[in-house]
Amino acid sequence: MTPLRLLPRVLHVTAVLVRYRVDDLIDEQHVMRPLRWVRALLPRPRRQIAALPRGARLRLALTELGPIWVKAGQVLSTRRDLIPEDVADELAQLQDQVPPFPGAQARAIVEESLGKPVTELYAGFDETPLASASIAQVHAARLPNNREVVVKVLRPNVAKNVRRNLELLDALARLVERWHPQADKIRPRDMFDEVAKTLHNELNLQHEGANASLLRRNFEKSDDLYVPEIFWSHTGEKVLTMERVHGIPADDIAALEQAGIDRRALAEKGVRLFYEQVFRDNFFHADAHPGNIWVDPTRPRNPRFIALDFGIMGSLPDEDQYWLAENFIAMFERNYRRIAELHLAAGWMPRHIRVDELEAAIRTVCEPYFTRPLSEISLAEVVAKLFSTARKFELTLQPQLILLQKTLLNVEGLGRQLDPDIDIWSVAQPVLKRILADRYSLKHALREARKRVPEWLRIAPLMPEKVHGALEKLAEGNGPLQVGERELEHLHVLAREIQRRILAAAFGGALLVGAALILALAPRLGAWPPIILTLAGVLSFAVAWPWKRANR
Repeated sequence: MTPLRLLPRVLHVTAVLVRYRVDDLIDEQHVMRPLRWVRALLPRPRRQIAALPRGARLRLALTELGPIWVKAGQVLSTRRDLIPEDVADELAQLQDQVPPFPGAQARAIVEESLGKPVTELYAGFDETPLASASIAQVHAARLPNNREVVVKVLRPNVAKNVRRNLELLDALARLVERWHPQADKIRPRDMFDEVAKTLHNELNLQHEGANASLLRRNFEKSDDLYVPEIFWSHTGEKVLTMERVHGIPADDIAALEQAGIDRRALAEKGVRLFYEQVFRDNFFHADAHPGNIWVDPTRPRNPRFIALDFGIMGSLPDEDQYWLAENFIAMFERNYRRIAELHLAAGWMPRHIRVDELEAAIRTVCEPYFTRPLSEISLAEVVAKLFSTARKFELTLQPQLILLQKTLLNVEGLGRQLDPDIDIWSVAQPVLKRILADRYSLKHALREARKRVPEWLRIAPLMPEKVHGALEKLAEGNGPLQVGERELEHLHVLAREIQRRILAAAFGGALLVGAALILALAPRLGAWPPIILTLAGVLSFAVAWPWKRANR
């Protein structure tokens, strides 16, 4: 869309923002200074609007601008690294409720998407929606086998509406990026990219269905979480058919009490579920507010949660997942030096940061908390304060980590609603330690190595030729070796640890490869593999343990 065609909509958005004095919020960041003369021509805001906090004014402005802007505000509320905390809290309260579109249109979209008449697809289809939001609305239905389902249908022309609004948001982001004196800190393009990515994902309901299917597999045998089944024969890009479930919103304490739900057991399960999703499966529900988390009323003594709405899910790179888990363990043990070293080793900070200064800052944040009983300490609050402090040391975090921080905040808040006396720390620590012990165990390493044996055997004959070719290119100055600043910082911080461990790692790696080969050939070797593996393990321990103690 050309800038000229965007002009009327830009003027409309500007008028709404000015009416709610969101320009004051922008002016705090010095964007409006060149335009202060324009503000003299604007009417003064109504007294009741002027008295509201900045976040509330922004929330009301987005609500007036329409459902896509509401959705954008909801997405931004998860990016607390990009916007102030008070503004994020207000945006998290945005309600994505819009008037429904006619049920006859929903029926037509289902038939067009799935290629069959609704009467053939479903034994019954209720044209009156159960709920209506900015992207889609939900209808009750029954499959031909009489199984109850809900059918989520994209709104008519929603893709076009989203595209037009994203063009406008993109133009605004580019303006801020060009003219704002602190654009590198505000990162308007990052904000826009986050909103655009989320909205594009929500426009494809198969994406949400795939998320639900994976989460269901992860907890298929769990007594703690139930994920509704997706019916792929009745699902497409514009239609999602899912098992209908019935439950109590997780924050409806009165209803939970009336149903006889064991709230203490439920609260502990919520904490365990968070750590299992993040560190065991590396796939977590990132929009875990009470509207999306229900409680199964049929199991009062052994309660379980029911998950809904799988449009926003999170995962972490393997390295960040490991560093974050180690940070949690160090925090549980109040090992501030370890937390500082882990932040540097993870490459989240530049190499010039001094470990002792970072350690002192972390101690300053954490010690006041640990003077209280553990049951009164908010783990989410400690993590948020740590990230905030670390930003003063030029912390660089991936958006997934901020999304995880927000999810932890939601989970802990829900846990304390269910059981105000819950000790988050005593529940979380053993779960995390158990998951890490399994994830980084010798058994797990052997299992992963065995999966890679065919690939190693395939590339092994090619390695001498590849190494020779790479060395020749380097000698000619044509090598592809490129190392970024972050990689250099990371290598510098890890250098001493690598020097201490390289001998043990090489020896252990050789043993692992040998063991994996033995396991792969196990059917041909009869009873020998267990004996050989035992001897290899004893030899590895005998060599590595004294060496490790000598190099501490």
